Amino acid sequence: MNFTLTTWNINSVRLRIELVAKFLKARRPDVLCLQETKCPDDAFPLKRFKRLGYEHIALNGQKGYHGVAVISKIPLLSSDIRTFCDNIDSRHISVALNAGDSVTPLVLHNFYVPAGGDIPDPALNPKFLHKLSFLDEMKACAPLHPTGDARHILVGDLNVAPHENDVWSHKQLLKVVSHTPIECEKLLAVQREGHWVDVARERIPLSEKVYTWWSYRAADWTLADRGRRLDHIWVSPALRDCLRDFTITRDARGWERPSDHVPVTVTLEL
Repeated sequence: MNFTLTTWNINSVRLRIELVAKFLKARRPDVLCLQETKCPDDAFPLKRFKRLGYEHIALNGQKGYHGVAVISKIPLLSSDIRTFCDNIDSRHISVALNAGDSVTPLVLHNFYVPAGGDIPDPALNPKFLHKLSFLDEMKACAPLHPTGDARHILVGDLNVAPHENDVWSHKQLLKVVSHTPIECEKLLAVQREGHWVDVARERIPLSEKVYTWWSYRAADWTLADRGRRLDHIWVSPALRDCLRDFTITRDARGWERPSDHVPVTVTLEL
């Protein structure tokens, strides 16, 4: 079977439910992972998703901030929530589901890594310290990392653009939060720890620019095109040969009242 999964920082699911519906009607992924839902679980628009054909939903939300959700056409076998840095701040949810012919469940982790504020100094900026500590804990979290033939996928707004061509100007952003050397190294250390395959860079050469986020501050985001690749899909080594397609729905950044992030989709043959 072809299995499609989309990750999208929606920046308020209730505010942008019509954009989500537009995307789901057009693309019909099997699973949609949202970040920054900004919605307590009891106010999540469950009925709308079910009318769209997505009846299986796992939530980890809170009022006004953060929040992650997994919305699936495929039944979920289980779900789990992990906390990092001793903060109950709705930044992770994982699910297991049966997909394809394998008897091994597909395990999916959905993350919203802290943005880190504006000052890239952990001594001066508690938000940046939190971000670095969060990445360290991701690396140290053994259950997060696949072993052997485990079929795992890690997605989300990881809030780091780790490679030179993941930002519009490597030199100008070296001291800007999301592309500082310490953040890039820590995210790449998480990737190495689990032998994760970065799908975007498996499919697109490191020499090519790739973005998934464009700031609201730009008067004309298309003209400036000052993007960053903050949204990621990683797969375990067992799934590397299953990769069939990878797309970034850049046009979504130009929709009415958009998120500053766009949907990122992978297709696997399972």
